[in-house]
Amino acid sequence: MSLLLRAGLLGLASGSRSTLGVAALVLTAKPARHLVSRRSGTHTRWTRRIALLGSTGELVGDKLPQAPSRLQPRAAGLRLVLGAVSGATLAHREGSSPGRTIAGGVIGALGAAVGTRLGASWRGVATKKFGPDLPGALVEDAVAMAAAKYATGGRGRILR
Repeated sequence: MSLLLRAGLLGLASGSRSTLGVAALVLTAKPARHLVSRRSGTHTRWTRRIALLGSTGELVGDKLPQAPSRLQPRAAGLRLVLGAVSGATLAHREGSSPGRTIAGGVIGALGAAVGTRLGASWRGVATKKFGPDLPGALVEDAVAMAAAKYATGGRGRILR
């Protein structure tokens, strides 16, 4: 699958659950072989645990009645930024040129915009059909996690 399509899928996951794209990248990163990458901290056990905890917290918090709307400007903006970061990081991680890395970021942001809007629309439709919000939210979680796993190749173990 093309790198840019995968960047879009990672952005889509970020649009649904803002931390999911970045967490998927951290959780599937290969251990660094050189000193500079080791210092960045993206491959440490603690970094993986923090990413997993943050993403899990968002998955749980999203179901709470007091969770703010993802369509509010701040929330939507954060999702766009994290989608862009996820797409660019995926492209960079795979050794893309600077131009392709920028394109990955742009496609990631577009994917996040689509994921934000589609997720909100889906939840509205699901709530009308099923009543409570939980079934729609769980389906959205599953789709977002599948997109993130597919985009990152699902490689690596969560905690090494």
